[in-house]
Amino acid sequence: QVKLVESGGGLVRPGESLTLSCAASGRTAYISVLGWFRQAPGKEREFVAAFRWNGGGPYVADSVKGRFTISRDNAANTVFLQMYRLEPEDTAVYYCAAKGLGSNDYGSWGQGTQVTVSS
Repeated sequence: QVKLVESGGGLVRPGESLTLSCAASGRTAYISVLGWFRQAPGKEREFVAAFRWNGGGPYVADSVKGRFTISRDNAANTVFLQMYRLEPEDTAVYYCAAKGLGSNDYGSWGQGTQVTVSS
């Protein structure tokens, strides 16, 4: 079992920046992909960005490419989502998610952290 804990959400104004963190614990040796999704009110959950934990990536959704970057600290089993030039449309709950080795699905999810972009 992998436990994921997000932090760093909050209320920001349009044009500002925010960095989210996701700390993984438990059976981290079995993580193949670690990344971020988001879900806005009334919308489906969408992929934002991810890494293949042992090489490959980053993969970033076209909708945020150029404004969001993903980075990681392998030693700390932590992945970061740096968000720049935030827009009201980025308002959502942001979730960290992990795929296990040999799995096609994201089987582990964090509790989510709220990001609100509003003036």
